Amino acid sequence: MPDLLTAPPAPAGDPVASLNPAAAALAAATLLSACGGGGGGGSDSGAAGSNAGGNPGSSAGAATPPPPPPPPPAPPTDAQAARFLAQAGFAATAADIATVKADGYAAWLDAQFALPVNDGHFDWMVGKGYAIAANVNNFNGLDNTLWRKLMSAPDMLRQRVVLALSEIFVVSMAGLPVQWRGFMGAAYVDLLEKHAFGNYRALLEAVTLSPAMGNYLNMRGNQKEDPKTGRVPDENYAREVMQLFSIGLVQLNADGTTKQGTDGRPLDTYTQSNITDLARVFTGWDHDGNSATDPGYVMKPMVHTASRFSTGAKKVLDVDIPATADGPTALKTAMDTLANHANVGPFIGRQLIQRLVISNPSPAYVARVAAVWANNGSGVRGDLKAVIRAILLDTEARSVPTSVSAGKLREPVHRLLQWARTFGAASPTGLWNVGDTSNPATRLGQSPLRSGSVFNFFRPGYVPPGTTLGANGVTAPEFQLCNESTVAGYLNFMQTTIASGVGEVKAVYTTELALAADAPALVANLSLRLGGGGISAATESTIATAVATISASTDTGKLNRVQAAILMLMACPEYQIQK
Repeated sequence: MPDLLTAPPAPAGDPVASLNPAAAALAAATLLSACGGGGGGGSDSGAAGSNAGGNPGSSAGAATPPPPPPPPPAPPTDAQAARFLAQAGFAATAADIATVKADGYAAWLDAQFALPVNDGHFDWMVGKGYAIAANVNNFNGLDNTLWRKLMSAPDMLRQRVVLALSEIFVVSMAGLPVQWRGFMGAAYVDLLEKHAFGNYRALLEAVTLSPAMGNYLNMRGNQKEDPKTGRVPDENYAREVMQLFSIGLVQLNADGTTKQGTDGRPLDTYTQSNITDLARVFTGWDHDGNSATDPGYVMKPMVHTASRFSTGAKKVLDVDIPATADGPTALKTAMDTLANHANVGPFIGRQLIQRLVISNPSPAYVARVAAVWANNGSGVRGDLKAVIRAILLDTEARSVPTSVSAGKLREPVHRLLQWARTFGAASPTGLWNVGDTSNPATRLGQSPLRSGSVFNFFRPGYVPPGTTLGANGVTAPEFQLCNESTVAGYLNFMQTTIASGVGEVKAVYTTELALAADAPALVANLSLRLGGGGISAATESTIATAVATISASTDTGKLNRVQAAILMLMACPEYQIQK
């Protein structure tokens, strides 16, 4: 996707200053276009046998033998395996590439689905001694445990999906002014891990009753109306659970396209009256206990207090809730109604496609995923495991697209996680002290669980203005984070990280050092694992030429070659646009 944005001026701190002049000049030319689009070489279309055939004829009374079965599909190539792993996880190690090639995509997914959830965030923080009075009102330890699992947990697919879910069902550290807030954030991510491969209906209710969401969107402590004081139920969660977590603002066709009225305008999914009605359903809920000395209450779903529940009949969209229904019953009806709404499959399914595979999926892709959402093949609706499988094995995911709307800009956090997993980054003391990476000028401009609002770091319908994408109406959410400051901040941050690590988390370049004497071989190997076949031969050649100008006659020179090659590849547009 070339020429999507005009390249920003080079940052004051030159990220290739450590190279000699010739290498620096070539590297700078690559780095300056880091926020633009990217083309890509390679192909990911697996060869499949023909299914052609017909009814066999007969001759002289002798039966014609049936045609032979079609040959099995060709195993994935290295590039195809690496590309798949970048979508289904964060990185492609040599071992993972070999496994995918040997067993196939579906078998790799099965193995990942089978991995247990372990080493929970809450328990890790307790075990590391963070449950002390000094941490009642801060987030100490939460960043550490989030990076720990994102960078090193073996269930890479689950971690990728959990990160995606945290950007859909958003709870941010910016909105948890409560006791044991760090542990509350940890418990929320544990909840997402528990339900990531489960059923959407169960996930929606768990999110709704979680203390973290209860505090973040004001459902906790929500009380019935009081005519004497003029108090009315808080509408915040009622609005956002519909707008963001289930059915969206406008009615959708099964392929995610917008339904329109006779006047050509989109049809609303709900009204202000629906929000007011639903807010009454969400009254009476609060923490199951509260403690300044024990963070354990943040692990418990909220409980209901009948005296605070709004009396009288209620509605959820067009579904009536009788006045006799108590709070838990009313909430169950609300969850059932929202989860069964026709919009949920295309609305949430499309966002999962965006987070894993492509920013602007075709209506046909959305429709195929929505069909699996509606029925996993066994009559079950909202089976997230089946939906994830459908997203990652879809023909639109497994073949390299070539249109201008193809691919997605890698999230800054994903780039850091790919570096860490690709090069075996580890934390010697187990603290994983990467910290908050939100600063756009000096770090990534993005950090897990630290979005500025419930609307995430970027909107799923964002179309970059003043670009080729914008002119074609192509949604590209991640570009909402892309500007001159984040481009320069990312390059400078990664230059330091690649060379020296971040905090005590450092990578190991043993494999790469063994290739350092051969610049083209080094770059080709790195390009495969980082770019998954999407980095063109011309770009590889340019980077290899720059790398070759760095002397490899000493161990230091070899390390400089490796680090320069990684930096330039992770800066080039063809890498940053994941296809």
